[in-house]
Amino acid sequence: MSLLDIHVLGSPILRQDTERVEQITPDLRRLVDDMFDTMDKAKGVGLAAPQVGRRERLAVIEVDETRLVVINPELILKEGSVRGEEGCLSIPEVYADVDRFLRVIVRAQDIDGVWYEVEGTELLGRCLQHEVDHLHGRLFTDRLSLLKRRAAMREWEYEKAKYPKLLRVLPVGDLPKERVATTPATKT
Repeated sequence: MSLLDIHVLGSPILRQDTERVEQITPDLRRLVDDMFDTMDKAKGVGLAAPQVGRRERLAVIEVDETRLVVINPELILKEGSVRGEEGCLSIPEVYADVDRFLRVIVRAQDIDGVWYEVEGTELLGRCLQHEVDHLHGRLFTDRLSLLKRRAAMREWEYEKAKYPKLLRVLPVGDLPKERVATTPATKT
């Protein structure tokens, strides 16, 4: 397993739609493992394939004890509205309050290609919505009002000089301990 470079705001791949995963391959399994390692090292709770320069419709998430691989995810239920602070591994040190659905149900495939549904509220719901946005070329800043987006972009102006190649390279050091991805109980 290895750490992957994280593409930051300005990298064209972050604005592209992803491609549906048609087959679970050994390469895809390695990518998932590397994405979990990268997310853990960067101290994130979610990471989508475009953030590491890949076009697969795939994200990894870990919120509390829930560790998910979401392949070809679809939001099949959206209810309510809630505002909360968000940040992004691809826009380091920039945070803003974002309106999201209060409760979502996502239908996705796990690392074995088995379809399942997961309900998300609070941080898990916010994370699922954030990562699905990434898979469609959207960032949390796109959900801000014009004034708030301008403020966030001013903050980014100070930060982006740290990433001249539009890549965030994580220090190697010790990799996180290997863990097994869990699958939610509800499968379809």
